[in-house]
Amino acid sequence: MSSQSFPPQPSGTPAAQRPTSSIPNLKDRLPKLEPRTRRPGPSNPTPVPETPSLPPPLPDTSSPGWTFKTPTRRILSRHDHELFQKSPTERLICAWIFGLAEAVADTPCSAVRDSDLSATVKAILSILHEAETFVSRSPPDEQGGSRFGNAAFRGFLDLARSASPRWHRTLGLDSDAAIGEVSTYLDSSFGDRNRIDYGSGHELNFMMWLLCLYQLGLLHPDRDFRPLVLRVFPRYLAVMRIVQMAYYLEPAGSHGVWGLDDYQFLPFLFGASQLLHHPYLTPRSIHQDLEVEEFGAEYLYLGQVAFVNSTKTVKGLRWHSPMLDDISSARSWAKIDAGMRRMFVAEVLGKLPVMQHFLFGSLIPAAEGMSEDVPEDALGAAADEQEAGGAGHDHADHGHDGVGWGDCCGIKVPSSIAAAQEMKKRGQGQTLRRIPFD
Repeated sequence: MSSQSFPPQPSGTPAAQRPTSSIPNLKDRLPKLEPRTRRPGPSNPTPVPETPSLPPPLPDTSSPGWTFKTPTRRILSRHDHELFQKSPTERLICAWIFGLAEAVADTPCSAVRDSDLSATVKAILSILHEAETFVSRSPPDEQGGSRFGNAAFRGFLDLARSASPRWHRTLGLDSDAAIGEVSTYLDSSFGDRNRIDYGSGHELNFMMWLLCLYQLGLLHPDRDFRPLVLRVFPRYLAVMRIVQMAYYLEPAGSHGVWGLDDYQFLPFLFGASQLLHHPYLTPRSIHQDLEVEEFGAEYLYLGQVAFVNSTKTVKGLRWHSPMLDDISSARSWAKIDAGMRRMFVAEVLGKLPVMQHFLFGSLIPAAEGMSEDVPEDALGAAADEQEAGGAGHDHADHGHDGVGWGDCCGIKVPSSIAAAQEMKKRGQGQTLRRIPFD
């Protein structure tokens, strides 16, 4: 109660004529409001990789002067890798992959009808269908619940390699030298014979096989790009999922749950482009089981999430795939699309443990100054020797970046797919196991 007093006012005095000092001015007591300022963004954000112009197919591969080469490994050191990153071949790969992604922007898989398929695309689909049948012709050996790769996988690869020349003749290749070069990429896209593993490098080999067909003039952007992503690539994924589950292929160079996915990368890059401006499917949709189930066949991103969920023994993306869980908080698919482009350049093309297995020939040439050709079989034998305790190669020669050993040093990584399959065999695969404190 204030000690200040005022003379009494007659009861009939209007309120407007009473002293104003007796009424506190609340407006003066309120703090001054200032508009909220946004936090400044990073001073030098990583730019979104642009799509280089895709050069036309090579014009003179049918001339007598053209020499095909059996693809070999040429990235054997950090210096080789740096030369590759500055080369026209690196830009060619980005133009190919990003151009395919842009061709399917805002397009579901069902948009491609059978009548849209060219003769070349139909032949590719037939090749993948026959490859799938080789799994039943080389059944996996019973290995007592082991979660490591099954040696019967090598029989599958032998069948695919023996069929490869015939496959390529159905595509219109009649030169043994051309078949020898192009088939190397397809043979390498099914996984590694020595380590019995599979990863994003093998997936990249499949896309390089398609790039070789483009270089030879067998594929055309206007006619074939959408079918390649929306029909051919999903068929390849389906075959590889069957192969992974049959032979317990180990993840090549996996960093465990801290990677985007144990085996694939491109479904997320192509899939983000498919969903770019979707009216109601958002990045958070990957947590909605009904939406993932309903739209998984239409959109590669959701289809891959569904497959990842089905192959884990714990429930919840935040436990088995925390990077996918983090990405789902993005405000739009455009942010994810940009991030996937950055990741492809940095984590696939930019990683020496992945690119040291990349193959260069005449259609996808090495940069000038890179190391001399090293045959695939020679390095494969070195990997076997290392695993058996031989001299092998020096870890320091490969850029492991302090995270794991990559996929070159013979260190086995048990397959999460194998764990899920073994649980099903024991009748424990009906429901996923929850984390105790979930």
